[in-house]
Amino acid sequence: MSEFLNSNTLTEIGKLILRLTLGILILFHGMDKLVHGIGPIQEMVTGRGLPGFLAYGVYLGEILGPSLLVAGFHARIGAGLIAINMVIAILLVHTGDLLGLSPHGGWRLELQGMYLFTALSLMLMGPGRFSLKPH
Repeated sequence: MSEFLNSNTLTEIGKLILRLTLGILILFHGMDKLVHGIGPIQEMVTGRGLPGFLAYGVYLGEILGPSLLVAGFHARIGAGLIAINMVIAILLVHTGDLLGLSPHGGWRLELQGMYLFTALSLMLMGPGRFSLKPH
């Protein structure tokens, strides 16, 4: 049993937990967009003078990316799609809060920041051993 719980195995379990947590949490956002559509996102995109079809990119960052991440199949690409999605979400929706603090002292974008920086970390680390494609 101690061979199973060595330092390398614990590191790999940690990567799995990060992958599954980020992937599943972002996937919930994507499923909501599948069910309710992306109309509000299209409005934001066109409101910035960009073509409305760019809003469909949300499906890459909130359906395809998380699915790849959860499976561990091309997980670096999946994490990258999530990171890009988060940067765009911050720029479209949250720029006014970028330097703001909540009433309790936390960063106003701590959830978005956690998603973004977790995705960047997984993009750099890779999926780990417990994946469909480890490297």
